[in-house]
Amino acid sequence: MNILLINQSDYTYPSSLKKYLSDNAPETITAIGNPDILQNNSLAIFSSNKCPGKIILKTCDMMRQLQDSDITVISGFHSPIERECLNILLRGKPSVVICPARSIENMRIKPEYKRPLEEGRLLFLSPFDVQQNRISSGQADKHNQFAAAISEELFVPYAEPDSKTETLCKKWIEQGKTVRTFDNEYTKNLFKLGAKPTSTCKMSS
Repeated sequence: MNILLINQSDYTYPSSLKKYLSDNAPETITAIGNPDILQNNSLAIFSSNKCPGKIILKTCDMMRQLQDSDITVISGFHSPIERECLNILLRGKPSVVICPARSIENMRIKPEYKRPLEEGRLLFLSPFDVQQNRISSGQADKHNQFAAAISEELFVPYAEPDSKTETLCKKWIEQGKTVRTFDNEYTKNLFKLGAKPTSTCKMSS
């Protein structure tokens, strides 16, 4: 697969990176796939690793509702529930942006990714250079901030209290991003931060 270099002067470079990351916005990002899907309405997904079963079921139902939509869903797709979201989305029509916590140069493309890449609805996007080809905790934090900055809204099915996911939500709510979640006993911490219910989510309508 060909690797694209997207500079800040390119039309496909997400303008929201400059808006939200300002001087920390990468000068160049690397891509495999169709960068035009970055122009669609977008929704980023983040979740803590350990997630209540009730939340998993509701999240899978929401992803099935998005299968026929024309939005772009963005995530690193690292946690178990994020990976399940990816599996469901790739069986439908939505465009998907995968933001790995490493360089995409020399990255092996899994067989199940080849068809959506050929269809132009899958994009690998990374702010990391070729030397950063191993996942570290620092890179994981950076790629989450990168994915959040690109998206219009964030969907967080579950953020464990005092977790990095909760801290991520707090930061982006303070910066004016809409963070959405399910309204139940497991997400009270997110609503205290200012999250909004998924029932009003324009992406899932």
